Amino acid sequence: MKEEILDAPMGGKKIEATDSKFTSYQKLLMALLALTQFTVVLDFMVMNPLGYKLMSDMNLSTSQFGIVVSSYAFSACASGLLTAGFADRFDRKKLLLFFYIGFILGTLFCGLASTYSLLVLARIITGIFGGVIGSISMAIVSDIFTLQQRGRVMGFMQMGFGASQVLGIPISLFLANVWGWQAPFLMIVGLAAVITIFIMVSMKPITKHLDAKTEKNVFLHFGRTFINPMYLIGFLLTALLSIGGFMIMPWGSKFAVNNLHVTDQQLPYLFMFAGISVLIIMPLIGKLSDSIDKFKLFAVASLFTVLIVIIYTNLPPVSFWIIVSLQILMMAGIMSRMVPATAIVSALPELHDRGAFMSINSSLQQLAGGIGAVIGSLIVFQKDNESPLENYDILGYVIGFFAIVCIFILFRVNKLVK
Repeated sequence: MKEEILDAPMGGKKIEATDSKFTSYQKLLMALLALTQFTVVLDFMVMNPLGYKLMSDMNLSTSQFGIVVSSYAFSACASGLLTAGFADRFDRKKLLLFFYIGFILGTLFCGLASTYSLLVLARIITGIFGGVIGSISMAIVSDIFTLQQRGRVMGFMQMGFGASQVLGIPISLFLANVWGWQAPFLMIVGLAAVITIFIMVSMKPITKHLDAKTEKNVFLHFGRTFINPMYLIGFLLTALLSIGGFMIMPWGSKFAVNNLHVTDQQLPYLFMFAGISVLIIMPLIGKLSDSIDKFKLFAVASLFTVLIVIIYTNLPPVSFWIIVSLQILMMAGIMSRMVPATAIVSALPELHDRGAFMSINSSLQQLAGGIGAVIGSLIVFQKDNESPLENYDILGYVIGFFAIVCIFILFRVNKLVK
């Protein structure tokens, strides 16, 4: 697929596909998209550290809390699929604002919820709107930035994950300890409201895709995008990448405490150091992804990740700093896979299909993540709450298998893009 020539968002000079320098407007857009990602990621991730306090204050069982957490993911998946047919029919700026404002209202309802039922409803509303924002942002990136720029853009946007661990979660926990579990959600609402104003004022309309020929029937547009053979392989890759990550993520803190004997006091620092590493690594990986072959970077990073994951999942109790070092190496490997893979997949859809493609891709990512967590729960088990996790090493081998399969799939995707 040939990378098209993109019109500069502010008019005038066109951005050639070979131009890898960022304009001042592109830099502003990167910052706005990264900030929206930060708030959405923080809203999702803050549920886990808040769990103990929320369950205590609202008298929730573990199964009820599980429903509170999973309701976001499944509603986000459903929302992405339902909106896929409409995603290419509107100015992407207006679409982003609509769903971001909906996300803000959902998060506000979370902060105001006083019962279990209201909290579940609030999480469903937040998922309906928040789960689509990532796909809209990806469509905007694909419209405004050339393929030679997207590695750096993806790296910068993925920093929201690290920033949420380093800044967002500690601040949220501090606010929760002082004013209650509702405070972090209200903080996110305030920050997101300010970001919304900047988007309204600073972002230009993004409408070039409206000139492209597409189906008038939104269901036909969705169906044609979903069954496109070239797109299906991109969906498969995204799903397998998500399954591997979600298989190991939910059990990370439990394994660290029960198997590696990390103390409750050390655990926040373990996450904080991993988050700091993401903030440092992501810009470097993004720049590297734009300067060398993206597939080669993905392949090398995948093999490196397999090695580190297998070492970590077989680890006996060792020094805390060895655990921190392996966590950082594992994060480096994972992110070195995600950035080039996301950049390559973003080049698959045609201009008139990008919104639908990104919505479907994001939905399948959410669904695959839930499936990955279920698979992980079937592999690992625990005799009681204080005993070590069993079969965590098997989990590492399964994740390694998925990582190797992804190399072959991305090889095919990369050939289609070229």
